[in-house]
Amino acid sequence: MKALFDEVSFDLSKKVTNKYSTSFSLGTRLLGKEVQSAIYGIYGFVRFADEIVDSFHGFNKKRLMVKFRIDTEQALEDGISLNPILNSFQHVVREYDIDYKLIDTFLKSMEMDLEETSYTEAEYKEYILGSAEVVGLMCLKVFVEGDEKMYHELKDHAMSLGSAFQKINFLRDVKADYEELGRTYFPGVNLKNFTAEDKLEIEIDIRKDFNHGLEGIKKLPRSSRFGVYVAYVYYTSLFRKIQDMEPFRIQTERVRIPNNRKIALLFQSYLRHSLNLL
Repeated sequence: MKALFDEVSFDLSKKVTNKYSTSFSLGTRLLGKEVQSAIYGIYGFVRFADEIVDSFHGFNKKRLMVKFRIDTEQALEDGISLNPILNSFQHVVREYDIDYKLIDTFLKSMEMDLEETSYTEAEYKEYILGSAEVVGLMCLKVFVEGDEKMYHELKDHAMSLGSAFQKINFLRDVKADYEELGRTYFPGVNLKNFTAEDKLEIEIDIRKDFNHGLEGIKKLPRSSRFGVYVAYVYYTSLFRKIQDMEPFRIQTERVRIPNNRKIALLFQSYLRHSLNLL
């Protein structure tokens, strides 16, 4: 039965989420039951594409990425894929009417990582759009559950939140990106001389994105608001730790939020959400 295959596909997307990101997995579990599976489906797709360009060293990444794009397009055209991750993703795309332009833009950003090692201002904005902002829009399509008016009202906020998350990832992963992958995402920044001024300029940009993103979180349907808010709280906590660090420490260690701190943040978030104090 196709229904059983779909169920297995979504179970595997959920497992991918749980294995790769404890924070995102927890945030997803806090969403309404009616939207959880769809978010797992999106995350599995995004994660596998990202793994191709970031982790599959020693393999022909370009060929793997070409095949992943072809297989994605075929899954969307056929309404099924023998790749369970793509099968669950195509199901989400069809059910929530996700525009293929969002998917194409995301894949183009992943393809940029096959070639680019440093980014101009225009390339940086293009990469952020594809790697983060359109992913936020895919998730928003799920969160609003077909309410197109709400989607367009919250679209810019979702893009800002995705942008903030990605820029924090860039700061958190500066060491690995630069030393292991040879990448420098921030335009005009020389990581051999990463100054406090460079760091502050990036942080001001992130704070602006965060503030705009939070406005949108407050307007989300109740089924998704708490889960997204918890993700926001985790990332703002990570951001504060980064803000307190000297530039050289960003380049020598990967910042993390301990599990006990995550639990405390979850409890605080629940209280604020319950009391409508977002």
